[in-house]
Amino acid sequence: QVQLVESGGGLVQAGGSLRLSCAASGQTFSSSDMAWFRQAPGKEREFVAAITWSGTTYYAESVKGRFTISRDNTMKMVYLQMNSLKPGDTAVYYCAARFNAGRYYAPATYDYWGQGTQVTVSS
Repeated sequence: QVQLVESGGGLVQAGGSLRLSCAASGQTFSSSDMAWFRQAPGKEREFVAAITWSGTTYYAESVKGRFTISRDNTMKMVYLQMNSLKPGDTAVYYCAARFNAGRYYAPATYDYWGQGTQVTVSS
């Protein structure tokens, strides 16, 4: 079992930055793929970024060059550094974990989810 708890969301002006954190429990964290997804009101949950157990990273085109995902296996933490934020980035951001292979951008391939943290970017 893995439990995930996100933090770091908030209200920021366009062009600003936020750093999201995801604290994970469980002894197998280092063997998991981790990802961030987001969901805006009235929209489907969408992929933001992923980092595999080996450290390979993937990003949605909409955030590439602005967001950076990282992990600290010792601390069992995953981070999402978000720079140059836009109003279109406003959403609830979710941390997710999985121990199987599959399309890294597909929510259905992730087994564990946090409760989410709200990010609001004002214009």
